[in-house]
Amino acid sequence: MCEANVYLREKDADEYRLLMESVDKVIPAGDEIILESIFGQRKIVKAYIKEMTLVDHKIMLDHI
Repeated sequence: MCEANVYLREKDADEYRLLMESVDKVIPAGDEIILESIFGQRKIVKAYIKEMTLVDHKIMLDHI
């Protein structure tokens, strides 16, 4: 399996919270990122990719 969990940094904090599990598609669209999971869920967030650790199946996002 190659899907990842996506975490979003809390505004004005150093902590990340789980935003979405089992994401298999990350689509950049201007200042937004579209996330799609293997279960057909879809989320759009105003953020940028801070870090991707694919061995650990983690994608870290920060607010714009």
